[in-house]
Amino acid sequence: MIPTAVPNLSGNEAKYLQECITSTFVSTAGPFVSRFEAALSEVSGAGHAAALSSGTSALHLALTASGVGADDLVIVPALTFIASANAISHARAQPWLFDVTVDSWTLDLALCAQHLEQETQMRNGNCYHCESGRRVAALMPVLIMGNSVDISAFRLLADRYNLKLIIDSAAAIGATIGSQPVGQFGADALCFSFNGNKTVTCGGGGAIVSENKLIVERAAHLASTARTGRDYDHDEVGYNLRITNLEAAVGLAQMEQLPNFLSAKHKIAKTYADFADRYEILGSFPQARSIDSTHWFSGFWYRGGDATCALRFRTHCQDAGIDLRSFWKPLHLQRPYAECLRTAMPITDDLWQRIFAMPCSTHLSNHDLGYVLEVATGFWDQQA
Repeated sequence: MIPTAVPNLSGNEAKYLQECITSTFVSTAGPFVSRFEAALSEVSGAGHAAALSSGTSALHLALTASGVGADDLVIVPALTFIASANAISHARAQPWLFDVTVDSWTLDLALCAQHLEQETQMRNGNCYHCESGRRVAALMPVLIMGNSVDISAFRLLADRYNLKLIIDSAAAIGATIGSQPVGQFGADALCFSFNGNKTVTCGGGGAIVSENKLIVERAAHLASTARTGRDYDHDEVGYNLRITNLEAAVGLAQMEQLPNFLSAKHKIAKTYADFADRYEILGSFPQARSIDSTHWFSGFWYRGGDATCALRFRTHCQDAGIDLRSFWKPLHLQRPYAECLRTAMPITDDLWQRIFAMPCSTHLSNHDLGYVLEVATGFWDQQA
């Protein structure tokens, strides 16, 4: 079976892990943690970084460290992995679910502006949702599959309503806007994931990066059981959400290969885009002008009218040994979030089952990529 995305561990991973074992620094203390955080800060363009146990933990603590709390509302797109909403819940807040745009698959900025204008009011410098009475505390765009958004435009909207801007950039390590790293456009925090299928992996792990030192320090303090000093003094209820030196060692080795990984992802994405161009009923994954996606996942999507076609294509690929799975089920269709505040979802509802995330590992062989395209051609030629 050709998988969708598996880690490429062809660098210094084994060497750095052996250094951890030799030194006995295998837990949350050790030099690889600080080295990994420095690499994340540099590539993101943000001044400060804290490496944590997962991308979900990073989002949770970024929200908490930014002042988001109990019963607050956080605006988030419905078309995302459920971890985006789970992190909001962990911060004791509630998601306010929004549709995406058809051309970017990311949070619809104009729709956000419309609903904030029509459904909220400002009181004592804070934004409140009129019907529910809840404070609207943050905007959380998701850089879906590494495709960025106009962060500066979201910053302007957030400032208008005194909202924090937390970016779920789980799959967007190395993303740029106009050749500048995404961390330089005014977000309060960006959060990465280093899960096993991400372009850069630690086996697990995540990170917060920010220009705001206080947010990162606050998140790191909460992640370290809120411990003060070397003795066992703790000044509040904290969490144990730190990354280990072992994980950071793998992450640092991965970061050393990031340019090559991104180059491979770009080439694979272009191959699938060129394939999609051959068929009127297929479209390529979105790529905004002047915004450089990391193409964590790449593939194409079905634009035709046959409701059974997407399922038949997935079955066709599975039967041929290609692990093509369903895309993320949107948040408003998930049981934990079915009762959340939400907008109408015409684009998300129509789109999510049409998306095909094709095999795109950074070390996917030309032979396997050719086979995937051959299998896909055999199906789509019959649909033309």
